Formats: sequence, C-alpha cells, structure tokens
Amino acid sequence: MAAAVYDPDPSFCRWFVEPAVYAFGRRRVMAALVDYLRVGTDAERAGAVRAWYSAHVPLHADRSPTYGPGGVRDPALDETQDIKAAWLEASMQVFAEATDLQMRHRVLLDLPTSCAAHIRRWAAAADHEGA
Repeated sequence: MAAAVYDPDPSFCRWFVEPAVYAFGRRRVMAALVDYLRVGTDAERAGAVRAWYSAHVPLHADRSPTYGPGGVRDPALDETQDIKAAWLEASMQVFAEATDLQMRHRVLLDLPTSCAAHIRRWAAAADHEGA
C-alpha cells in the first residue's frame, strides 16, 4: 500500500491498489488506507485519499486466482461496512484537526455529500462566530 500512497498521480496509484484488492481483499486494503489517514503525515494522508477511490475497483472472477472454482471468493475478504465507517470517522477527525487547507479540502471532497454539507455549515457557523 505504501507504493499506492506515495504515488502522486491518482490514476497511476490504481496500478498498486487493484492488484492488492485482488490478492488481499478489499477489506485489508481499505484498513491499511484508514491507518495512513489516521496516523500518516499530510503527504501520506493525501495519498491515502487518492488511493481510497481506487480501492472501490469492481472485481472480476476471471482476473484473479483468489477466486475458487466457479468464480467464488470468500466474502469476508471484501466486507467493508465497518471499514468505511472508520474511514468516515478518520476523515472527519483529519478535517477537524488539519491546519493545512489543502488537506482539509482533499478530505472534504471525499466525504459523502450529506456529511460534507454538514461540515460546511459547521465551518461557516464557526467562521461567523469567530469573526
């Protein structure tokens, strides 16, 4: 995952993320990206945000030996509901704590629309109170 996180090009980081998703499962890949978002440097956090998009790549049974006979794959490899919740929590934490405006912007763009709208209202209210 380090190669994906450190690759500055969002299009090329997919070349590292997609094989990892096939080999190790979407869950493990996304969990590693959550870790980068939680404790990484700003550059690593930005890379994790770029790679997060690629971690949602659709999977095809004919592209990986991790699929068993008949195209069956252990569903636990790709179960991500709790990981997505952890990503959302970490993203909101980074947004609240980041002093770098670019980092805040990157994280904000990746949040679901309803969360992003809530944060925008909160930030506008905080700016209004501080002014």
